[in-house]
Amino acid sequence: MRLLTTILMDGTVFAAVLFLISVGLTLVFGVLRILNVSHGGLYAFGAYLATFLAVRFLEIGGNPYLTYPILLAGALIVGVVAGPLIERAFVRRVYGRAEAIQLLLTFSVFLILDDLMKLIWGTKPMFVSEPYTLLGEFSLAGIPYSWYQVVLIAVSILFGGALVWAVRGTRFGKIIVSVINDREISQAIGINVSRIYTVAFTLGALCAALGGALVAPTIAVVPGFAVDATVLAFAVIAIGGMGSLEGAALGALIVGLLRALAVHLLPEADLVIIYLAMILVLVVRPQGLFGQVVLRRI
Repeated sequence: MRLLTTILMDGTVFAAVLFLISVGLTLVFGVLRILNVSHGGLYAFGAYLATFLAVRFLEIGGNPYLTYPILLAGALIVGVVAGPLIERAFVRRVYGRAEAIQLLLTFSVFLILDDLMKLIWGTKPMFVSEPYTLLGEFSLAGIPYSWYQVVLIAVSILFGGALVWAVRGTRFGKIIVSVINDREISQAIGINVSRIYTVAFTLGALCAALGGALVAPTIAVVPGFAVDATVLAFAVIAIGGMGSLEGAALGALIVGLLRALAVHLLPEADLVIIYLAMILVLVVRPQGLFGQVVLRRI
């Protein structure tokens, strides 16, 4: 019972973090039709800036409970500043180009962000534990867990629900769906497609930065820490379906539980079991569990 509880709890917490990363990735792909490799850099940038702001705030004697809004502020700054800047300066230039060019460009942006973070904060680990420890612990089946982990799960559910509502139930969401289905007709009826692309990319950047900011108190923020999470986020959207918000949620849960199962029962197959699951899904359903076959004009 203890082992089952540990696997379920660890898997759900990891799935919550993965969802925050992958939902932005799948949103950008759904609207812009670009697989944004730089997403991992935005995730890391959110973690770095949020940690830096929280550490500086605590050093000047600030109230530790205010570190929570500071973490969110760090994610917001990265999302609304870096998102539009990257989209307008780089990504906009490769719309409609070959997928290889899009991948190379976004990977180049990822490398630029990685070097920029090293220039600003150096290579020493950064860590802020106060947000994680302030909320205390609780016991589940005799196993201690932090309430901060429950907060991560709750934020992931609320944020995902709000995003689905925004896309499915608002006028802005209907405009996004229109742009996804037919960019030319959307332009013809007066929709500013360029602005929609910028907003969608900014939302994706905000999702990545939020994931980084919220996971920062649970880890040591060091150069390269985001690579593993980014690779797993691509596995999530491959399993769930490219461009599907619901698919990102289910894919994150599958990957999170499989990762926890492997870590506790078969550590040697930590990553192998995830990619085996991805291969199995893609063999049976190449577009992913919630993905749709997209017709392309030629």
